[in-house]
Amino acid sequence: MSIQLNVSGMTCGHCETAVAKALKGIEGVQAVQVDLKNGTAKVEGQNVNTQALIAAVIDEGYGASIAGA
Repeated sequence: MSIQLNVSGMTCGHCETAVAKALKGIEGVQAVQVDLKNGTAKVEGQNVNTQALIAAVIDEGYGASIAGA
């Protein structure tokens, strides 16, 4: 299962790392790729709760939404 997120508010490598770490902490997530330049995050995993992903990014102080939603 692959989920693409739009992430707003990232300005540097630290931001990119913080978002990746937050997403990796969600149950079922197996891999995360965060793209600072494009403001996206790709999450791979099984039975991942998309609302939990969004909440984790927001808790880090960034905006998040499901791409294409």
